[in-house]
Amino acid sequence: MASQEQKAPARHNPKVITALRRFSISISVFNLLGYLFLGFEQPWAWPLVALLTAYTTEIVLEVVGARMDGRDPRFAGNGVRGMVEFLYPAHITALAMNMLIYVNDRIFVMILGVFIAVSAKWVLRAPVRGKLRHYMNPSNFGIVMILVLFPGWASIAPPYHFTERIDHWVGWLIVAGILVSGTMLNAKLTGRMWLIFGWLSFFVVQAVVRGILFGTSIPAALGMATGVAFVLYTNYMVTDPGTTPSKPASQFAFGAGIAGVYGLLMIAHIAYGLFFATAGVCLIRGLFLWSLHFVNKANEQHQPNAVTELPSTTAAAGEVRAA
Repeated sequence: MASQEQKAPARHNPKVITALRRFSISISVFNLLGYLFLGFEQPWAWPLVALLTAYTTEIVLEVVGARMDGRDPRFAGNGVRGMVEFLYPAHITALAMNMLIYVNDRIFVMILGVFIAVSAKWVLRAPVRGKLRHYMNPSNFGIVMILVLFPGWASIAPPYHFTERIDHWVGWLIVAGILVSGTMLNAKLTGRMWLIFGWLSFFVVQAVVRGILFGTSIPAALGMATGVAFVLYTNYMVTDPGTTPSKPASQFAFGAGIAGVYGLLMIAHIAYGLFFATAGVCLIRGLFLWSLHFVNKANEQHQPNAVTELPSTTAAAGEVRAA
């Protein structure tokens, strides 16, 4: 009955809502500029199809989840604003995937990838502070699944995808604009600057180590950091507040871990290492969160047993003394 249903939990705190809103606006503007001026190669209709897929999947799964939990959907009760705020993550995921993946003319591959990315938030979850939270970066996971399932059809959008029609100093302005806006968002709203420091510092470390031990050209290994795709990844993908740690030390370790795994994948000559490294570290974090949950459960079950055994032990000791 409706009277017995729980109220919908808050989607995010106001600071995160602001961050998601600005991320959504930024990626929307960048997609628009990409189609108008930068040389995006996907058809104009594809971002709209991606958005429709993400919105539909998010809403349907939320309704199903709300019924199973006996609560109201998280977008209910706040009108249009509540729905818009609820769909911010799906909006970001859809546009990021359409922008970063290239599947030739196979639009259904892109649709499947967006569906997997949004759906994974309901499957790949781990307990955090008593609640199940998704731990796999949605857009990155969707891209990885497309690359794994359709290796002959799909690839990452080529570097020139972002500056194909820009061949002068304006290209540097694009990189600078993304860098400045992304840094401000992460410094003021998401609080993920320690993660960025960990990622960038160990990215340099792995490049130097590969150069010394395996003969890799260090300038070439570091050169990818000057590209638009790298800057977008650093400021808008790896810093996803929903799938990354909050404490500074954990953030730094998370970013450093991605750089380390990326370096290992490069040594093994595995393509698209950046995306596979992110998925791998997210998976490791999810398994770690589940292990903490089981350890805490075991401790909670052990402590009551110890308490209940204490009186009987004391009584037995008293009987020995009396004898």
